[in-house]
Amino acid sequence: MIVVDVDSASLAKVRLTPSPAYELVGWLLLAAQGRRHPVFGDPGPAARAALRDPRTALVASVLPPAGRGYIPDLLTPQPPAGRRAHVLAAQLDAVAATPAVAVDQQLAWCAAERPMPGEVRAAASAGTFAVRVAEGMRTFWRATLADGWAALRDTLDADIRVRSHRLAELGVGAVLASLHPDLSWVDGRLEVRKPYRERLALRDDELVLAPSALRWPALSVQVCAPGNAVLSYPADGLGTGPAAGHRRRRAVSALLGSTRGALLCDLGEARSTGDLSARHGLAAATVSHHLGVLLRAGLVARTRDGRVVRYQRSARGDVVVGD
Repeated sequence: MIVVDVDSASLAKVRLTPSPAYELVGWLLLAAQGRRHPVFGDPGPAARAALRDPRTALVASVLPPAGRGYIPDLLTPQPPAGRRAHVLAAQLDAVAATPAVAVDQQLAWCAAERPMPGEVRAAASAGTFAVRVAEGMRTFWRATLADGWAALRDTLDADIRVRSHRLAELGVGAVLASLHPDLSWVDGRLEVRKPYRERLALRDDELVLAPSALRWPALSVQVCAPGNAVLSYPADGLGTGPAAGHRRRRAVSALLGSTRGALLCDLGEARSTGDLSARHGLAAATVSHHLGVLLRAGLVARTRDGRVVRYQRSARGDVVVGD
């Protein structure tokens, strides 16, 4: 169990905000491991292509290969307060500015779990590791999440509104206790159910609570480095229920693109290309292109009735949109 003692000064500095760097790392982790997200499925060819960039590959090489294990804290700096349009840029600047002693320490923690590739050791020795991984993260973001971030952030903000209402009604302790089944708030301390023991403390330090969609349903507690205390928890409602389905569909559009996401959500019943073209105000060729992508991804099935070809969501597609 991890026990984190939280003093009153730190409790007064609790805030809720999304962490784009944490979402980026979550999506990159799935792509690097060849795994599927339990809600959103395959990260897709754009994510895999981005991994061919040597700087992005450097980021992937320090992530745990089996989905569990230590992720260097420097990759997920605390999202700063202020204008949201600049949060990711500020986080990547913080990654690039990580002191060499912190880089060496965190890579040593990684090496205690798994061997570090020669490229990682060479970059750390040259003092270029932090700058290179910051550029690799920026490259991956532009290729995969930049266009859909606003919609994905709406999903995270929906969770924050729920937590904020709870905060107003019941207080910060009730919010902390509601974030995850493995997390509890007892007598001024956070207790996290883990198969090992660790005792930590927050003393007059800001604690950021960051809902996550792309690391869902993981819980991450990051409080070792001063000024970088972040508790990342699974965003509410991505798993079940009508409201969850609405938020999931918005997030699906964020990841697939608004047009492709809208088409997939509209295919609960079989429709032809002409039907979809009229319903969405799109050219038939545009609809055909997007349907082809969805078909190859296994998210829709195709049937023919004489000369008419109709498309409908597959079982996999139903899982993605939450139906």
